[in-house]
Amino acid sequence: MLSALNKIVCLSLWASFLSVGAAPGAINLGPAPIVLGTAANYAILSKSGVSTVPPSSITGNVGVSPIAANALTGFSLTLAPGGAFSRSSQVTGELFAASYAAPTPSTLTTAISNMQTAFTNANGLVNPGFTNLASGAIGGRVLTPALYKWTSAVSINSAGVIITGTSADVFVFQIAGTLNFAAGARVTLVGGALASNIFWVVTGAVTADAGAHIEGVILAKTAVTLETGATMNGRILAQTFVALQQATVVG
Repeated sequence: MLSALNKIVCLSLWASFLSVGAAPGAINLGPAPIVLGTAANYAILSKSGVSTVPPSSITGNVGVSPIAANALTGFSLTLAPGGAFSRSSQVTGELFAASYAAPTPSTLTTAISNMQTAFTNANGLVNPGFTNLASGAIGGRVLTPALYKWTSAVSINSAGVIITGTSADVFVFQIAGTLNFAAGARVTLVGGALASNIFWVVTGAVTADAGAHIEGVILAKTAVTLETGATMNGRILAQTFVALQQATVVG
């Protein structure tokens, strides 16, 4: 009798364990999220400047440092009282530059340092789950949570890519060359995957051709260009220049 009761209790506990373990988002697959620090306060952060061919649309803050405000071009800036930030009809948020009044310069210095640290840490991750997948031509692929590493360029054709995972899963794409999203290419999230847990860590230039759509955080060693009608849900954190051509960024 006691033996039978013990079996029932054990089975009950095991069922409970399985139920908890299967809860959506309970287990983080892929590497740990990349810590952005105060760089996460910006939809676009750049060391060399941000340009727009109007009308672009940015939801979130824009920051440039150590370069001055004259590197924010095409925005028709209006300096706020006190001079710590400016506004633009193309930005739902505020624009900051190293030449603005305190505390902006020191705040930006910290954010830029955090951005560079995030890139270094993300680019230094080891033991990838996938190396040189599809020789970098990943259009049409379904990508699961993991660290991915390419030693050359990566291109996504008009077939786009699907990123599938839960809200706890993390995706890190280390790319030693350039990253190109072809015209009309779309990054599609399924299963609850979040843009904030997707990191494109790119040593070369990043280009989104006309009408492409990106999800995630771009940590770029060099420049990022979004061409006409390109859209992005996430952040652009670039160590050189960011160029928008009637593009949309929602940070």
